[in-house]
Amino acid sequence: MRFLFTLSRPVKRVVGVLSDALAITAAFWGAYYTRMGDISEYVADPEYWFLLAALIVATIAIIVRSGLYRAILRYMSTAAIVSVSATAAVSALLVVLLAHYLQVFLPRSVPFIYASYFVIFSGGSRLLMKHYINSALSSDSEPVIIYGAGSAGRQLVNLIRQGKEYKVVAFIDDDKSLKKTTIHGITVFRRSKLKSLVEKHSVAKVLLAIPSASRGQRRDIIERLTELQVEVLTVPNLDDIINGSFQLDQLKEVTVEDLLGRDTVEPNQELLEKNITGKVVMVTGAGGSIGSELCRQIISNRPQALVLFELSEFGLYQIDREVNQLVNDLGLEITVFPILGSVQNSERLKSVMSSFKVQTVYHAAAYKHVPLVEYNVIEGVENNIFGTFRTAQAAVASKVESFVLISTDKAVRPTNVMGTTKRMAELGLQALAEQEELKENGTRFCMVRFGNVLGSSGSVIPLFKKQIAMGGPVTVTHPDIIRYFMTIPEAAQLVIQAGAMGKGGDVFVLDMGEPVKIAELAINLIHLSGLEIKDESNPEGEIEIHYSGLRPGEKLFEELLIGDNVSQTEHQRILTANESYLSVEDYQELLQQIDDACHITAHEQIRQLLLDAPTGFAPTDGIGDLVWNASQRA
Repeated sequence: MRFLFTLSRPVKRVVGVLSDALAITAAFWGAYYTRMGDISEYVADPEYWFLLAALIVATIAIIVRSGLYRAILRYMSTAAIVSVSATAAVSALLVVLLAHYLQVFLPRSVPFIYASYFVIFSGGSRLLMKHYINSALSSDSEPVIIYGAGSAGRQLVNLIRQGKEYKVVAFIDDDKSLKKTTIHGITVFRRSKLKSLVEKHSVAKVLLAIPSASRGQRRDIIERLTELQVEVLTVPNLDDIINGSFQLDQLKEVTVEDLLGRDTVEPNQELLEKNITGKVVMVTGAGGSIGSELCRQIISNRPQALVLFELSEFGLYQIDREVNQLVNDLGLEITVFPILGSVQNSERLKSVMSSFKVQTVYHAAAYKHVPLVEYNVIEGVENNIFGTFRTAQAAVASKVESFVLISTDKAVRPTNVMGTTKRMAELGLQALAEQEELKENGTRFCMVRFGNVLGSSGSVIPLFKKQIAMGGPVTVTHPDIIRYFMTIPEAAQLVIQAGAMGKGGDVFVLDMGEPVKIAELAINLIHLSGLEIKDESNPEGEIEIHYSGLRPGEKLFEELLIGDNVSQTEHQRILTANESYLSVEDYQELLQQIDDACHITAHEQIRQLLLDAPTGFAPTDGIGDLVWNASQRA
């Protein structure tokens, strides 16, 4: 058989012809034997052999015409058996015609018996060869289980059988009607059989072929798969498989979005368009994680122009290039202005907003990394507090219609400088909002507060994946630490919708779903990579988890609300909070004191002013500024 694999295609076709000639001969004499019992007198008659020779030539000519010899056996489908059956019917008719022409005895049942035998011998030999070839080629292939016996799963089997990398040993599907059925020769089992199938076939990978399932359904399935410590790969898109653009190397790891299982809510298109469509929109911090996604969402809602305001030259270059490509792809006529600048430069901000007649501002520029702001206190204060207030004042001076601040859950009862500066930024906008409400067409200020976003710069998820890929250890700060998570696109979409609902001074809080225990997230990611935890109870595992301790200013638990005075809005994922604030005069007086302290680098005074401010600042550590600490030791 292995010798046959090495033969050239023309030689293989000759072998196919000889095989069919043998099948026709066996079917012909088999039919006579089945009907008559004793066929010695027919075998001895040359006319029957002449009939058989003519039948072989005519039937093989029909098979050649059908293209069956051009088919590759290992990829042969049920259509080939249909072709064999049709050939058998025509060949049986030829038996009748040739027998009549040669005047040989032909019992009426022989053509029917002959056709049946021909299908069995010719079609059966092809199926046996296909099975043997596939078995031989998959003997060294990795056994896998496909979860999902729907369209995606069936198409995936066909794709896998074209290669040598995997062999499918079972389907798993939750549809009761598919239980114990066979699809493409593979049995479908219920989910309860998954563990025993993994052990029986030594399966190390499960391929998730349920692209149409909701995130909640996928999470339920994935949570069960994490218990098996198998690597889980997913099919990204059914359309890609069907149209042939999908390749096996495009199977991807389970996304954390699936692991968290948070189903998205259809956005309110009216809210998405209210402050954007046909308007000049400006995004500060446009090159950051949230800022760049805001730009993508804004473009899709067709503004008149988009101003990209960014301090980082490289960040601005990247988002400018991407946004312009998106504009071209969508066939839109939107002007994009890439502007380098700092939110601490009041004159630059006023000049930009006035020159482009900006109507909506999304203020995403901020230092957000807790330990880094803890190590660089004055820069964090200057950028997050003064930068926000100066941007807001520039918006007022330039008669901007709407101003939305991207805030954070760390602004609630902050234990670190970053969270405190963001709460101070909120207080500044609330103070200005009170002032602007007295004007006929004052700027509407609001702020949107939410937790961590998946995949942002500094996010824990990419770090965990990188550590797992390198063989560990995975570092978690504390076994009990929890965080709220949301995808960047959903966060940006909700920010835009919340901003459209702002009346002035609103504090919007995004519904982040259930909090996630970071240690459990790390464990699940390790298991979904097909690896085991290495610890005292399992010293043979591959990946260790190290607990490094809370970083400076880090909380175990994050909150989204300061008080209980919360109201529902017209969007089910957006809440609004009524929180206390300062007057503009009091706020500016406090700012002046902080500014004076920053100019003389008086860190003790800055710390005290932040403690005295109505932010709820309750630090867990001393002053962490690296330069100040170095000067104290000198």
